[in-house]
Amino acid sequence: MDGKYERLRLKNQICFPLYAASNLITRKYKPLLDALGLTYTQYIVMMVLWERGQANEKLLCEALCLKSNTLTPLLKKLRDKGYIGITKDEGDGRNLVITLTKAGKELKDRALGVPECIAKEFRLTPDEAAELYRILYKLINGQKENE
Repeated sequence: MDGKYERLRLKNQICFPLYAASNLITRKYKPLLDALGLTYTQYIVMMVLWERGQANEKLLCEALCLKSNTLTPLLKKLRDKGYIGITKDEGDGRNLVITLTKAGKELKDRALGVPECIAKEFRLTPDEAAELYRILYKLINGQKENE
């Protein structure tokens, strides 16, 4: 490939290793989350709720970098599984409040081993993991500022 097209080489694209790493990580999570009856996206919704106890739809969208039209069907499936309750905010009926049910709270204990299993899969040192985390959030937060 001549120099003019060097930028188009796959090895020179930041998008490819990010894409490949994302796919790899999601594949590693799959069997762990299958055992919990969750998809990866349902799992990250549950993590926010386990952390906060409850959240509104807007907060979930912001925390997870998701659009409302992606989040709404996820919430319905989690409700159908009995893990969350969805109610309208008394102050603003357009706003949905999502809360954990007893089953959703109990699922948290079953999920405790997931992060440790994933950490073992990738064998990053604590410093490497911290640096990767910092760089990825720099990308994410920089994009949010541009929207």
